[in-house]
Amino acid sequence: MGKKVKKRRKKKNNRFIPVLIAIVLIIIIGGVGLGSVFLSKYSYSDETMNLEEYYGLTKKDEVAIVLQNEHIETKAKLYEGTHYLDFDSVQNLLNDRFYHDVAEGLLLYTTPTEIIRADVGSDVYIVGEETVNAGYTVAFYEDEVLYVALDYVRNYTNFSYEPYFEPNRMQLTTQWPETTTAVVKKDTQIRYRGGVKSDILREVEKGETVTVLEKMENWTKVKTFDAFIGYVPSKVLKGEETFVPDAEPNYVEPEYTSLTRDYKINLGWHQVMSEAANETLGSAVMANSGLNVISPTWFSLKSTDGDIRSIATQSYVNKAHNMGMEVWALVDNFDKDVSTFQTLSKTTSRTNLIRNLMDEVLKYDIDGINVDFEEVSYDAGEPFVQFIRELSIECRKEGIVLSVDNYVPRESTTHYNRKEQGIVADYVIIMGYDEHWGGGGVAGSVASLGFVEDGIVQTLEEVPANKIINGVPFYTRVWKTNGDKVTSEAIDMETAHNFIKNNGLTMTWNAVAGQNYGEIQKGNTLYQLWMEDKDSIEAKLAVMRKYNIGGVAAWKLGYETSDIWDVIAAYMNS
Repeated sequence: MGKKVKKRRKKKNNRFIPVLIAIVLIIIIGGVGLGSVFLSKYSYSDETMNLEEYYGLTKKDEVAIVLQNEHIETKAKLYEGTHYLDFDSVQNLLNDRFYHDVAEGLLLYTTPTEIIRADVGSDVYIVGEETVNAGYTVAFYEDEVLYVALDYVRNYTNFSYEPYFEPNRMQLTTQWPETTTAVVKKDTQIRYRGGVKSDILREVEKGETVTVLEKMENWTKVKTFDAFIGYVPSKVLKGEETFVPDAEPNYVEPEYTSLTRDYKINLGWHQVMSEAANETLGSAVMANSGLNVISPTWFSLKSTDGDIRSIATQSYVNKAHNMGMEVWALVDNFDKDVSTFQTLSKTTSRTNLIRNLMDEVLKYDIDGINVDFEEVSYDAGEPFVQFIRELSIECRKEGIVLSVDNYVPRESTTHYNRKEQGIVADYVIIMGYDEHWGGGGVAGSVASLGFVEDGIVQTLEEVPANKIINGVPFYTRVWKTNGDKVTSEAIDMETAHNFIKNNGLTMTWNAVAGQNYGEIQKGNTLYQLWMEDKDSIEAKLAVMRKYNIGGVAAWKLGYETSDIWDVIAAYMNS
């Protein structure tokens, strides 16, 4: 009986063996599957990224640019073995002092003493009287786009570039800030993104130094020496070092010397409409004015060829000098039949204009030029600034003071480029008035205190304080509002006082505007007056004193009352 029982038990155990085998097989197969999934998820990809796509290259002559530590959309061009950049990018990225004369096909660069000139399509350029062979085409057109050789730009700009090939790319450096580097301690790959499945950009060898851009927990964003930006495992980096690179400049910008005076300027604009009106100098300048500069409105554009009208006289200059004043003759662009853009956009007409101005200045022993070009259109902005650059060369050479009149800074006038004016010119004059003007359709102050201070503060962001002169108004506007119709009349201070007296206005000091204000209703018409007088001018001068700027200018002589000069004298002596 015992043997039979034992035999039955053996048969029962044998029945479980296939089941156990099946379970083991399932576990093995499942493990293999899970292992495959694990390997697939966590193993490093060996896929290499298409580098033309990485750099955004679509043409054989395109060159990708890494600017500092960023891959930018702008592309350079490879032409006959030389690297080029389109003109707009040259100005935006490298040096905005280059000037492109579209009409005459010229590329110009202006220094404090000379104009460097290159004809587009030529391999030579002219420095003063010297012709230099570049050994490459300096600039050329393609599809109406101007391209400029980077090697040529480097002659006058401090930057570096290092080209690489397959694919075409370059490292472009214009700044040398604090930099962190690290050493790769074992062979690895730099990947497009931070992750094991990201495509490989290139192999990175042990001992290679990379620039550290951004550190994360497991991955670090780096840049290789040959302009690849991507990610490597953080664990492969060692020996971090932070330092400021030594930037050996390939070009040192020459100094722009100025004829800025070591005293405050007290300038009065003298509106002269004819040669005969020059005889009014004596009556225009009050004995107690303390003026040290007078600016007669003598010159104006006559033609787009650069011809000018002149009503200058030697007797005026002599008399002004005998009265202790310098003469800064004004040139304007007020003739609406003469296009400012057409005049200034052509190098030949700019050159002729400058020659004509300097001929007059030297002929009459004039001390300075005051450029009053108003309503300069956006497209005329660059030609205008180039005109100031070129005029400054001749003024600097002859010891002539160059001042430029500007509106109170607004977004609409950024093309006047006050920063460049502040470098190349001797004085930047703010026309600190016309806050509200005759054609504006809104009644208000000619020059409220906030408006004046805002103009000075914004100009100080671009121009040194000792080069800034603020213009103040000697005129007031009487505003008339009848229904929706708003008109005004500009009047001198004495006429304004008479208007107040004759019409019974009660004037009240407005501390915000820094002016006496009054109004009166007559029938259907509201009369308003924000008064320019001794009190308002004194308030403006206090602001000017606060910022320690270079002086004051007044528009215009003959519109003031005599007490104005007392407060200006106090400002000049402060």
